[in-house]
Amino acid sequence: MHRFKENFPTVVESSSATGWLTSILQLGGIVGSLTAGVFGEVFSRKYTIPLYNAELSSPELRGLLVSFYQFATILGIMLSFWCGYGSNNIGGTGDTQSDLAWRIPSIIQGIPAAILALGIWWLPFSPRWLIKHGREEAAIKTLAYLRKLPINHELIQIEAKEIKAEYLFEQRVFAKKFPMLGAGEKTSVWMRELVQYWNIFRTWDNFKRVAIAWFVMFFQQWSGIDSIIYYASNVFVSLGLTGGTQSLLATGVTGVVFFVCTIPAMAIIDRVGRKPMLLFGSIVMWVCMVLTSIIVAKFQHDWQHHANAGWTAVAFIWIYVGAFGATWGPVSWTLVSEIFPVSIRAKGASIGASSNWVNNFAVAFFVPPMFAAWEWGTYLFFAVFLTGGIVWVWFYLPETKGTTLEEMDRIFESHSGEADARMLADARKDVGLDQDMVDRAVSAAATAVKRKPEAKHYLKPLRLFE
Repeated sequence: MHRFKENFPTVVESSSATGWLTSILQLGGIVGSLTAGVFGEVFSRKYTIPLYNAELSSPELRGLLVSFYQFATILGIMLSFWCGYGSNNIGGTGDTQSDLAWRIPSIIQGIPAAILALGIWWLPFSPRWLIKHGREEAAIKTLAYLRKLPINHELIQIEAKEIKAEYLFEQRVFAKKFPMLGAGEKTSVWMRELVQYWNIFRTWDNFKRVAIAWFVMFFQQWSGIDSIIYYASNVFVSLGLTGGTQSLLATGVTGVVFFVCTIPAMAIIDRVGRKPMLLFGSIVMWVCMVLTSIIVAKFQHDWQHHANAGWTAVAFIWIYVGAFGATWGPVSWTLVSEIFPVSIRAKGASIGASSNWVNNFAVAFFVPPMFAAWEWGTYLFFAVFLTGGIVWVWFYLPETKGTTLEEMDRIFESHSGEADARMLADARKDVGLDQDMVDRAVSAAATAVKRKPEAKHYLKPLRLFE
């Protein structure tokens, strides 16, 4: 924007300053991803939103809500692009442009954060957190409120017992892995949570899974997607769209492409499989990066007389973004959430998330100087990483589509998942959770549906014993 450039010339004219200004935002994500598991245990899940969403959702809606979290993120990106495009016209696009042109988008992005910061105090505590802190009665009341069922309904009782069984299972796993700490009744919750990170790296089996979570996020980020998302306007200016309005319009289209291509991915990921989607997406993205680099190398010094070449490069950027949104975007997060056994799932997923933020920070920081120094070479740079990603996915990434916990163990040639399953089954028995109780609950739900058809979601399969 014209007024932003005038107000902050040192930032706009310095590629390193631009990199710092953008990448500094990712530092909070790095710290948050690594500490969310610990803080969520100590201070409550509702202060760590993603985990809170997963714990409050009912079993039959959990997958949808987790996918919707990524969907909502991309929706926000798209809306931010169009917000910038719209505000660019406030007062004109040249010397008459108002400072509100760049201030309004900054203000708007703070509104949802302010609403969340204030509204979170009225949100209920997570039932799982309540049970872990000995507040079982409050947990049952919260479950009843969330599921819109009476406190004494068997479905509520089953879910409460399942949460209690999982907590008992976690305690027993901790005592088994760390007998000296597990034997102490007053072991600090801080110590318990921090020590469990060490458990992730104690065995080669766990380390392999952590490595996969780390590398899937590494190759996702070094595919170059955030170099386009963060610096889309600058990228399009470098491709010959010299007018501020033109580049912002192209950026808005980028957001729409990203958003639209993510929708079908949510529907086909469990049908097509993880590896085929990643391989297909990587190949399409590689082709786009290589062709864009060739176009930029040939015409970058004379876009005025080769406008069609510039728009062709822009089209390849859109195809590249669409390919990412349909493949690497949703698949990488799905893999991180499903490859770990129950005993290390939360901590393992946080390590995977930290890889996303660390590499996100690196890309955001180094890309502006790279574009300034390497120009078309930057696209080839990301093509090289896409090549590495294709090789890694083909030879090292296992296919996890439709696999159960036991099958996941066979994929990783381990038995940790099977051992976890046995310990979890014992914990369920110890809290009084058996198949007869589930059958009675299903029967009660069927009766409720007859009386109230809109309650048919009560009959969703209870997957407590898989």
